[in-house]
Amino acid sequence: MNDDEQGDFRNATLLGGRPLVVRLAEDGFQQEVLEKLARLEAKMDMLVGGQQPGRMKLAEDRLVALEHNDIRRGVYDRLVSAVIAFVVSALIAMHDRFLK
Repeated sequence: MNDDEQGDFRNATLLGGRPLVVRLAEDGFQQEVLEKLARLEAKMDMLVGGQQPGRMKLAEDRLVALEHNDIRRGVYDRLVSAVIAFVVSALIAMHDRFLK
Protein backbone atom coordinates (compact mmCIF):
# COMPACT_ATOMS: atom_id res chain seq x y z
CA MET A 1 0.00 0.00 0.00
CA ASN A 2 1.21 3.46 -0.73
CA ASP A 3 0.95 6.37 1.74
CA ASP A 4 -2.35 7.71 0.28
CA GLU A 5 -4.06 4.33 0.58
CA GLN A 6 -2.80 3.87 4.16
CA GLY A 7 -4.08 7.33 5.11
CA ASP A 8 -7.48 6.59 3.59
CA PHE A 9 -7.62 3.26 5.43
CA ARG A 10 -6.71 4.93 8.74
CA ASN A 11 -9.35 7.63 8.24
CA ALA A 12 -11.95 5.03 7.34
CA THR A 13 -11.20 2.93 10.43
CA LEU A 14 -11.41 5.82 12.91
CA LEU A 15 -15.17 5.34 13.34
CA GLY A 16 -15.81 2.05 15.06
CA GLY A 17 -12.57 0.41 14.07
CA ARG A 18 -14.05 -1.09 10.89
CA PRO A 19 -13.39 0.17 7.40
CA LEU A 20 -16.25 2.24 5.98
CA VAL A 21 -15.50 1.27 2.43
CA VAL A 22 -15.57 -2.38 1.48
CA ARG A 23 -13.86 -3.28 -1.73
CA LEU A 24 -15.68 -5.85 -3.81
CA ALA A 25 -14.39 -7.77 -6.69
CA GLU A 26 -15.26 -5.34 -9.44
CA ASP A 27 -15.46 -7.98 -12.12
CA GLY A 28 -18.17 -9.99 -10.33
CA PHE A 29 -20.18 -6.92 -9.37
CA GLN A 30 -19.94 -5.37 -12.81
CA GLN A 31 -20.90 -8.66 -14.42
CA GLU A 32 -23.94 -9.00 -12.14
CA VAL A 33 -25.07 -5.45 -12.84
CA LEU A 34 -24.66 -5.91 -16.58
CA GLU A 35 -26.66 -9.17 -16.49
CA LYS A 36 -29.48 -7.50 -14.56
CA LEU A 37 -29.44 -4.56 -16.94
CA ALA A 38 -29.64 -6.89 -19.93
CA ARG A 39 -32.61 -8.72 -18.39
CA LEU A 40 -34.33 -5.42 -17.65
CA GLU A 41 -33.73 -4.23 -21.20
CA ALA A 42 -35.14 -7.46 -22.61
CA LYS A 43 -38.25 -7.15 -20.44
CA MET A 44 -38.75 -3.52 -21.47
CA ASP A 45 -38.40 -4.44 -25.15
CA MET A 46 -40.93 -7.21 -24.66
CA LEU A 47 -43.41 -4.85 -23.01
CA VAL A 48 -42.99 -1.73 -25.10
CA GLY A 49 -41.66 -3.27 -28.28
CA GLY A 50 -38.59 -2.33 -30.20
CA GLN A 51 -39.08 -2.55 -33.94
CA GLN A 52 -42.36 -4.43 -33.64
CA PRO A 53 -45.41 -3.80 -31.49
CA GLY A 54 -44.91 -4.92 -27.93
CA ARG A 55 -47.38 -6.39 -25.52
CA MET A 56 -48.53 -2.99 -24.28
CA LYS A 57 -49.28 -1.78 -27.81
CA LEU A 58 -51.22 -4.96 -28.58
CA ALA A 59 -53.16 -4.64 -25.31
CA GLU A 60 -53.98 -1.00 -26.09
CA ASP A 61 -55.22 -1.96 -29.56
CA ARG A 62 -57.45 -4.68 -28.10
CA LEU A 63 -58.79 -2.23 -25.52
CA VAL A 64 -59.67 0.30 -28.22
CA ALA A 65 -61.48 -2.40 -30.21
CA LEU A 66 -63.42 -3.46 -27.11
CA GLU A 67 -64.41 0.14 -26.41
CA HIS A 68 -65.73 0.56 -29.96
CA ASN A 69 -67.70 -2.69 -29.66
CA ASP A 70 -69.06 -1.62 -26.29
CA ILE A 71 -70.22 1.75 -27.67
CA ARG A 72 -71.84 0.09 -30.67
CA ARG A 73 -73.53 -2.51 -28.47
CA GLY A 74 -74.74 0.25 -26.13
CA VAL A 75 -76.39 2.04 -29.05
CA TYR A 76 -78.07 -1.18 -30.23
CA ASP A 77 -79.27 -1.94 -26.69
CA ARG A 78 -80.79 1.53 -26.39
CA LEU A 79 -82.56 1.20 -29.73
CA VAL A 80 -83.99 -2.19 -28.81
CA SER A 81 -85.08 -0.88 -25.40
CA ALA A 82 -86.75 2.11 -27.04
CA VAL A 83 -88.64 -0.12 -29.50
CA ILE A 84 -89.78 -2.43 -26.69
CA ALA A 85 -90.90 0.55 -24.58
CA PHE A 86 -92.80 2.02 -27.55
CA VAL A 87 -94.56 -1.29 -28.26
CA VAL A 88 -95.53 -1.76 -24.60
CA SER A 89 -96.77 1.84 -24.37
CA ALA A 90 -98.79 1.43 -27.57
CA LEU A 91 -100.34 -1.81 -26.28
CA ILE A 92 -101.28 -0.14 -23.00
CA ALA A 93 -102.75 2.86 -24.82
CA MET A 94 -104.73 0.67 -27.19
CA HIS A 95 -105.80 -1.78 -24.49
CA ASP A 96 -109.30 -0.31 -24.26
CA ARG A 97 -109.83 -0.50 -28.03
CA PHE A 98 -108.80 -4.16 -28.23
CA LEU A 99 -111.06 -5.26 -25.38
CA LYS A 100 -114.29 -3.63 -26.70
